[in-house]
Amino acid sequence: MLDKARLLASLRARVAADREALERRQRDAQAGSTHEESRAEHAKDTRATEQSYLARGLADRVEDLARTAAAVDSMELRSFDANDAIAVSAIVTLEVEEEAGAVRQEAWWIVGGAGGIDVEQDGVVVRTVTPVAPLGRALLGLQVGDEGEVRTPRGAKRFEVLGVQ
Repeated sequence: MLDKARLLASLRARVAADREALERRQRDAQAGSTHEESRAEHAKDTRATEQSYLARGLADRVEDLARTAAAVDSMELRSFDANDAIAVSAIVTLEVEEEAGAVRQEAWWIVGGAGGIDVEQDGVVVRTVTPVAPLGRALLGLQVGDEGEVRTPRGAKRFEVLGVQ
């Protein structure tokens, strides 16, 4: 059984570290765009412009991470019984059927606003997914024993819900 409070603390730390690193990169890119060595030497020299585009893109990503941090901070943890339907804050264990017929188990944690982040606890890697992502939408409302399918860029994946906590 995974400890959701510890997982949430790990998720918060990961988002904070990612945000801090991006803020540093954004500040460096912004400083580079106004640095004297970035001044155009001729009409087709675009170093400063490229640096400013990079700084703007990084600033947008920092804003995204700020929204992610706010969503994670406001998340309420809920306990689930074996008969409960999957909802936000559920950790779901799936058996996923691969294209070649191979089967593997995956653990997913449905969280608001923080998809695609891996957190690890006691050797188990849990990937976050938002309720609006295709997999998140496919999982919501299912229970242990239910089967489902989600379309991905690599094709459809069939799965069975093995556990909800």
